[in-house]
Amino acid sequence: MKVWLFWIVWGLDAVIGAVFVVFFFLGLVDGSVSSFNIRLWIGILATLAGLLGGSLCLDRLGHPVLGMILLLGLAIPGLLYGIFILLTIVTKTSWN
Repeated sequence: MKVWLFWIVWGLDAVIGAVFVVFFFLGLVDGSVSSFNIRLWIGILATLAGLLGGSLCLDRLGHPVLGMILLLGLAIPGLLYGIFILLTIVTKTSWN
């Protein structure tokens, strides 16, 4: 497997994780992240950290295909959602 492909997919997952972190901190500021849903947010952020860290560990231990499979579970839906949002912006679709 190509090394550069692993890092491209890992970078895409890192960007998706960064988006979640930004929304988490924005939610803390505006009060939408509260004691009611903090467990859900911590679970989401821990899962993202485990995914990124686990894929790096698998790659370092000599299992790059398993690391790539782990990464693709988030990268494919994230990429499809990004394409959807891009098409929505370009075509100026009205949602009402």
